[in-house]
Amino acid sequence: MATSDQTLIKRYIELNPNRPGVDEARVVDYQVPVWALVAYWSAVNRDIARVAKDYGLPEDAVAAVLAFYRQHSAVIDARIATDAA
Repeated sequence: MATSDQTLIKRYIELNPNRPGVDEARVVDYQVPVWALVAYWSAVNRDIARVAKDYGLPEDAVAAVLAFYRQHSAVIDARIATDAA
């Protein structure tokens, strides 16, 4: 990957100022929650291009979501499980 994970995260991921916590992180300018994109990515066979197309996001934003997920997978997986319950 030409762009480092940290660069992507810094550009595309923000913590929600109204809902503190890593599990409420979202994509800058789109406000789509990271956990929702990770859940959808899993549901569509980990197809980054499809997630980007279906949500109207740049593919780099989806790559940033996945980089953030790799760093915080336990918290994000717990958030996904809570939503599914």
